[in-house]
Amino acid sequence: MPPLTDQPLPPPAATALDLIGRTPMLELTGFDTGPCRLFVKLESANPGGSIKDRVARSMIEAAEKDGSLRPGGTIVEATAGNTGLGLAQVGLLKGYKLLLVVPDKMAREKIQHLRAMGVDVRITRSDVGKGHPEYYQDMAKAIAAKLNDAVYINQFSNPANPKAHETTTGPEILEQMEGDVDAVVVGVGSGGTLTGLGRFFAKASPKTKMVLADPVGSILAPLIERGEKVEPGAWVVEGIGEDFIPDNCDLDLVAKAYEISDTESIATARLLLTKAGILGGSSSGTLLAGALRYCRDQTEPKRVVTLVCDTGSRYLSKVYNDSWVAEQGLVDRQLHGDLRDLIARTPGDAVTVGPGDTLLTAYNRMRQADVSQLPVIDDGRLIGLIDESDLLEAVEDRRQDARFRQPVSTAMTAKLHTLQAGEQLDSLLPIFERDEVAIVMEGKEFLGLITRIDLINYLRKAA
Repeated sequence: MPPLTDQPLPPPAATALDLIGRTPMLELTGFDTGPCRLFVKLESANPGGSIKDRVARSMIEAAEKDGSLRPGGTIVEATAGNTGLGLAQVGLLKGYKLLLVVPDKMAREKIQHLRAMGVDVRITRSDVGKGHPEYYQDMAKAIAAKLNDAVYINQFSNPANPKAHETTTGPEILEQMEGDVDAVVVGVGSGGTLTGLGRFFAKASPKTKMVLADPVGSILAPLIERGEKVEPGAWVVEGIGEDFIPDNCDLDLVAKAYEISDTESIATARLLLTKAGILGGSSSGTLLAGALRYCRDQTEPKRVVTLVCDTGSRYLSKVYNDSWVAEQGLVDRQLHGDLRDLIARTPGDAVTVGPGDTLLTAYNRMRQADVSQLPVIDDGRLIGLIDESDLLEAVEDRRQDARFRQPVSTAMTAKLHTLQAGEQLDSLLPIFERDEVAIVMEGKEFLGLITRIDLINYLRKAA
């Protein structure tokens, strides 16, 4: 087989730590970039799947050097997930224990990944601010103070964080761009990427502007663009946006800032996948959206770089899940002012079961879809509903070998109370008071199910 490239391949690495950095650069084509050329540095290619591998190695090595982290010690950190994964990627290979405090809005894939690595993950509230005892940074600091031989690594103030980007990411970008970079678009979580790259380019390429892409709800872009101090809001994008200015964040380095909505961020992340084949996370969508805006704002050609901060495989249950996106109100859809507005899935997307399917099939579909009930559809018609209680009642008294082989028709509820799609929200209350799920029809066609959590989601979005 002939070689795929005439460039020599690197020799085998001795450890995954040797694979951190030297990530690829890709020019994006087929996007509306105005007069500019746009490039993305694929930090998702790091062994831990994100740009935070660089930061983790830098901070751990600095703590080893100053003696605050001793062999067998515990690393404690507050993280949106990726710094924690980077710390686990580096720290576990070096023999340290990890305890991470994670806000409850983080994607479950990140938490599952951390726990699979043996990390002690503590989940706390994402609806409280700095100074509250359950705020993730305050909580991590308090936990570290009570443990023996533990260090709170504190990416938000740790100088080794921006140093990682000043000494590795920045030089790599300049080398890959052959010394010609007009702008770099970044986000701010801890501030390390902005500050490290900003410091590097201020010395090595003074013409290079630092541009901030910031989620709507974060305090940073309004402060930069309008000098306005705003109350922090809420956003679903993970890893960037802040409700305070971290010590590591030098906003004076920013030449321009863009506010990017969650809807635009997620749509742009998905566009990156469909148009460029790159599976990036939610923050990568924010950065790309900001970079595209910057490119289209220019009147002369510029060479612009942004980052794919992490892999989108950590967001399959969120960013790349149509139902979740719809439930969060992050997709344009026609509103009717009735029960149709609460149904996230279209009829074709609904998870269903047939009357002849086995109870094992019903059980597996409930587990896979994370639902507690399934419509029973026969030849396109709704004929019943099976929920967890029906399933349990059907299997608990049967012989072991026959429990889950029974057909769904033997356990389903056939007497159904249905609602029409045009009815108002208050029609749901009697249904929920009877501990039932609302079955919504449009004429004789099954439209979908509405549960209590669907109503809660709708009311939260409307608040």
